[in-house]
Formats: sequence, structure tokens, C-alpha cells
Amino acid sequence: MTDFLMPSLGADMEAGTLAEWLVKPGDAVKRGDVVAVVETDKGAIEIEIFNDGVVSELVVPVGARVPVGTVLARLGDTAQTPAPKPPLAPAVAAPSPPTPPSASPPSASPPSAPPPSAPARPRSSPAARRLAAARGIDLARMAGSGPGGAIVLADLEAPRPAAPRGDLAARRGFDPAAMRLAIGSAMSRSKREIPHYYLSETIDCTAALAWLERRNRDRAPPERVLPAALFVRAVALALAKTPELNGYWQDGHFQPGGGVHIGWAIALRGGGLVAPAIRDADALSVDGIMAAMRDLVLRARGARLRGSELTAPTITITSLGDRGAEAVWPIIYPPQVAMVGIGRIVTRPWVVGGSIAARPVVTLTLAGDHRASDGHLGGRFLAEIGRRLQEIEAP
Repeated sequence: MTDFLMPSLGADMEAGTLAEWLVKPGDAVKRGDVVAVVETDKGAIEIEIFNDGVVSELVVPVGARVPVGTVLARLGDTAQTPAPKPPLAPAVAAPSPPTPPSASPPSASPPSAPPPSAPARPRSSPAARRLAAARGIDLARMAGSGPGGAIVLADLEAPRPAAPRGDLAARRGFDPAAMRLAIGSAMSRSKREIPHYYLSETIDCTAALAWLERRNRDRAPPERVLPAALFVRAVALALAKTPELNGYWQDGHFQPGGGVHIGWAIALRGGGLVAPAIRDADALSVDGIMAAMRDLVLRARGARLRGSELTAPTITITSLGDRGAEAVWPIIYPPQVAMVGIGRIVTRPWVVGGSIAARPVVTLTLAGDHRASDGHLGGRFLAEIGRRLQEIEAP
């Protein structure tokens, strides 16, 4: 038997609410299957299973808020799986033994009727209760389709066209204030526990922008590559030469990452941000990175991110885009040991071949963890990013 636990989806998560089960006892699952949706301060996150097996028991009901590490469900082996536990039935009093026949007639007084019991509160998810209250729906009159007969959002929305899964953020009550508190808590911990050092480098983007112009010349706007994709690829390739910045600080020592998984910070509508992973970014083409970024932005803003995408990053990039400031000084997201900031591309006087010319430049910044690296290594890393941007080798 294997326990499936409430996962930690980042340094700012202490607990989560089980919003929806996508499996039931008896279902066969395999590693990577999405089996539940958990509400966190960052919104609704799809949770994957990490073992093959058959669902034996759903331990935590829909609507329960439990700490990280709590057993959510139990899996049996695919070969020998015990029969799933049936839903618990309400307790029923045992029948009285039959009265033996008697020569005397029974008493004339009729038996007393038991007092009526108060109706039980129907099981329902928090999101279903909120929607029912807003619409004035009596949940006691409904039958639920969730595990154990729980009423879920789909039951309330049945009369209307079903909302797509991409609309989970609106349906599940995203709370920007709660997210802001969670982010603040994680960043306070980072500044308190991690000895940060900071470096910056200003890079001439002339070659990179000229390469992009040629690449995008015959493409429709939705298919064009943005400068951010070049930055991500440059960071990913630079990490190959400075792997000491690609990984985690855990149990008092540096643990290298199992790949170059770039966390890309995405601003959410309504406030807050998340930084899901672009996996194996060093092996992707520029077009592949651009496609991954578009996909992550779309799913992040539709509350369709997976838990593994939030825990996978080995380093994070925050980019302010063309409407941001000229430079950003990031705070490391633990347990990572570095974070890269990318400012807005601006035109500045630049010395070229002994003369001054107007050039597009960008300021790159690095926040490093002094327990895992030092300024010398961080400087080499920024210089390598700059070289990659000025000597475009991307396919």
C-alpha cells in the first residue's frame, strides 16, 4: 500500500484545500496522471500522482483543508489490489430479537415513536457552497456526483453549458490578498535565511534583436518569437558552464538540479505571480521555448498548472518586459540558489569601435546564494549570458 500525500507546491505553502477528486476507489492510475485539484493561496493547482497503482481509498474528503504531508489517498499494487472500501453507511440500530409468544395479550400502550433527527448537512466542496449561497440554492435538495455523494461545482452548473477546465481560477475563488501574504511570507524567509549577493551586467542587444527581426520577418504576429525566449535560452545555455547555480540548497548543502528547468515568473490577473518550469530549456530551440512560455502563461491564468511544474524549477527568471523598469533586483525563491532579473530593453549611448552610437541595451541582474556560490562565479555566469545574446547560436 502506498500513501499519496498533500504535496508542497513551494516555500510559501503550508496547507491546501482538496477542491476536487478526479479519481475514485478502484481506478487504475499511473505516474503523471492528474488525480486531484488542490486550492492554494496561488489558486487551483492540478495534482499528479507519482506512483502506479489502483486507488484503494480516498482519505481526505472534498472541501477539507489539510497541512502539507497529510495522506490524501492510498494506492494498492496493480497486481494485488484489495477491494476498495465502500462508502461509510450511516449507523443503524440492530433489530430487536423477536418477542416469544405469550399467553397473555400484549400491553395496550403503543410503543413511543423516536424523535425526528435533524437533517444531515450535505457534503459539498467549498466552491460549491459559495456558488450555492450566491444563487440561493438549497444543497439539501440536491444529489452530488462527487466522491461519497459530495456536491461539486459541476452539479450546480449542470443546467448551464459546462465551464471549461481553463476557467478554474474564476470558479474556485482566487484570492489575490491571500497570495500576496503567501509571497510576502516566502520572500521574508528568503531574505532572513539566505545570504544574498547581487551583480549586474548591461548587454548590447543589437545582434539579438537583428536575429529576431530576420526570424520573424515572414511570420504572423501570433507566431513571432519575443526577446524573452532568447533570454531564457541564453540563461539555460550559460548554466551548462556554471552548474553551481542550477539546483537547490537543502539539508545544509547544495544539491544539483536533475536538469535545466527554468522557472518563468508570470504575473496573474488580479495580482500575484507564479513561476512554473520550462523543463530542459537548454535542449529546446528558441521556437520551442517560445511555445512553452505561451503555454505556461495561458494555463497559469486559467488555473490549469500542475503541481510538478511549480516544484521543478532549478533557477528562476523574472522579466519586467517592455513596460517594466530598466533593472530588477530579485529575491531568491527557496530552495533555489539563484535568480536572474531582466529589465526593459532601452536605447542608450554605447561605445562601439571607439565611437559613441545609440544601441539597444538590457540590464541583467543576478541574486546569488553565498552558501552555494560567490561573486566571481556569478560574474562568469552573467558574462556567459551576455556572450550568448551577442553571438546568437540558437537554432
